[in-house]
Amino acid sequence: MKAQDVRKKSTGELQKLLGEIESELRSFRFGMAGAHTKNVRKSRELKADVARINLVINERVS
Repeated sequence: MKAQDVRKKSTGELQKLLGEIESELRSFRFGMAGAHTKNVRKSRELKADVARINLVINERVS
């Protein structure tokens, strides 16, 4: 997800999206532990999305 797309969303939408991505990341980590995943790069992308969303939320709060 690009930063421009994140900035267009409202804070409520970002909170909801953050929860969805974090749960997806959690299930991905469990899949990696059990060797069920093939795309290990997805973890990096999900963590970057979480960081982008948190950055925008914190900018709006300040």
